Amino acid sequence: MLKKALKTVAVAALMAGSAATSALAADYTIRATANSNENDEDYDGLVVFKNYVEAASNGAIEVELFIGTQLCSNGAECLQGVADGSIDVYISTSGGAAGLFPYVQVLDLPYLMANDRVAEHVLSGDFTRTIRDMALEDSGDTIRLMTIGNTGGWRNFANTKRRVAEPSDMEGLKIRTVVADLPQELVKALGASPTPIPWPELFTSFQTGVVEGSKNGITDIMGMKFPDAGLQYITLDGHAYMGALWWMSNESFLAMPEDMRRVVVDGFYALQQATFASPKRKSIAAYEEFIAGGGDLYVPSPEQKAAFKEAASPVYDWFKANVTKGEEAFAALTDAVAVAEEEIDAARAKDLQ
Repeated sequence: MLKKALKTVAVAALMAGSAATSALAADYTIRATANSNENDEDYDGLVVFKNYVEAASNGAIEVELFIGTQLCSNGAECLQGVADGSIDVYISTSGGAAGLFPYVQVLDLPYLMANDRVAEHVLSGDFTRTIRDMALEDSGDTIRLMTIGNTGGWRNFANTKRRVAEPSDMEGLKIRTVVADLPQELVKALGASPTPIPWPELFTSFQTGVVEGSKNGITDIMGMKFPDAGLQYITLDGHAYMGALWWMSNESFLAMPEDMRRVVVDGFYALQQATFASPKRKSIAAYEEFIAGGGDLYVPSPEQKAAFKEAASPVYDWFKANVTKGEEAFAALTDAVAVAEEEIDAARAKDLQ
């Protein structure tokens, strides 16, 4: 009798659990993908997003994460998935989205944002909303920019040959770039030779001298073990903030009631903050490892950094003249930077009193 009673209780509990699960089934599912891995800032951001959205919606929204190339393999393919609704959320670099929205490359323009505080202020404000409106218009209201975070910190020049302290030290260096006009124009403006090389071939290209330098963040440099291939000099010129653009299907977003959209918007804010913080922490160990391995880490003086900006300035005119909606995007970014610097300086002055 006791055995039969226990079995009856177990079955009842199982049925109750199934009923509860059914009652708590999500009303909305967000399929989010990042073409990276679980060691990346993108993944950190998605974990925070998933946790926040599912909790704040009381289970009404379920977030499914697809890390790697399970749903799509490149920017064009993934953004098409967002446009047709087969993917709800996708993160791209500016280069990954440039084929569809060329003006997002404004984030790659050198020396416009001085530091993390300025960049985070700018990307949390109306600049991002301006780019959102441009992207919605150009995608026929199908692809919505939700936020811009960070993926890898700042791009710095690194090379196998010598310390780079002045723009003239770049003269003649073969610098790896992606197959895109803007980074090649920057490298040429500084007197070096742009050399497009696929990312998987870069380690061997350093070893063989096909290229002598690159423009990457420290976590990418150490993650790929480039110092073992001879990359021993890094100049912390911080010429570009490595922005991460988080896109969402506009149809999926607008299909939710306002209270659920509010949860999603707040979730992207939490995601953005996580991606702002993650590279700062990860870069500490990466820089320590680089120096411990005999690497030369150089911080330009304010005067030297100003010289780099002056040498690179022709790229601004090139961008405005050659990139679709480039002038509009450039104005939006530089205006936002000016406001950010003014507000930060005012806040800092109060804090110093």
